[in-house]
Amino acid sequence: MEKQKQKIFVAMLSVLSNSALIIAKLVVGILISSVSVISEAIHSGVDLLASIIALFAVKTSSQPADREHAFGHGKFENLSGVVEALLIFVAAGWIIFVSIKKLITPQPMEAVGWGVAVMLASSIVNIIVSQMLFKVGKETDSIALQADAWHLRTDVFTSAGVMGGLGLFWLGKILVPDVDLHWIDPVSALLVAILILKAAYDLTKQSLQGLLDESLPPDEENWIKERIKLLYHKIYGFHNFRTRKAGSTRFVEFHVVVNPEMSVQDSHDLNDKIVTDIKHRFPDSKIMVHIEPCNNLCEPKCLDTCLIYNR
Repeated sequence: MEKQKQKIFVAMLSVLSNSALIIAKLVVGILISSVSVISEAIHSGVDLLASIIALFAVKTSSQPADREHAFGHGKFENLSGVVEALLIFVAAGWIIFVSIKKLITPQPMEAVGWGVAVMLASSIVNIIVSQMLFKVGKETDSIALQADAWHLRTDVFTSAGVMGGLGLFWLGKILVPDVDLHWIDPVSALLVAILILKAAYDLTKQSLQGLLDESLPPDEENWIKERIKLLYHKIYGFHNFRTRKAGSTRFVEFHVVVNPEMSVQDSHDLNDKIVTDIKHRFPDSKIMVHIEPCNNLCEPKCLDTCLIYNR
């Protein structure tokens, strides 16, 4: 319950900070006629929508399994990540369109210092909020919060890039006032769009892994297998090993081969020990262990993981 409160708190903080930044960037961008600042306002708008989706996802994914969702609601987090990524693609496309249009028909900019100031403030706020999202997201293994954190971390880099472009334009107006530097602003916006597209691609890839029931990372699977092998003196082997992940919940299934003379009580205790050991390492996990007696047929699936044969 405490972890859930932390997740909701940082998700709400992300919503509030993005709301404030949208207003500030939009007002300043319109006042100084900067497409790069306005594009950053749009970027923050996408971040706000992503934060709202993340807030909904962390609330929904924590709900216990029910009749319609027997395996829980964990995939809401993966689904939210895909939706967020699609929104980023749309925003990036709009920024590219507006930037190219301004390259073709340049518009003068005034009071560039305000743009630099709002970009600096945006970078500082997003560094703080994204760090909190990363921390809680990793502690609770929340894909939605980590996706939201990457949104804001991307915003830090893009804001810094826009701030650099505006600063270069401002400096150029002082040192070389006769040189046309209005191209700097739309080019900065195009660079922002490229970074946003990269973030959208990475987020899509990460989110789809959970939706497509991809196996757990090799290091996690290897840890579980090595843990099972520690029971060498109690089991003969294991096979049909399968894993997947939905949100922060890991699902692990495998068959354990034991001495056919092992009692029901002993096999039950063995099952409990395996489940307890894995849950100690991965608390939010569902473990399904099928105990079966060794039939001495030594089929290929058994030989590959037979602890007796391979010793």
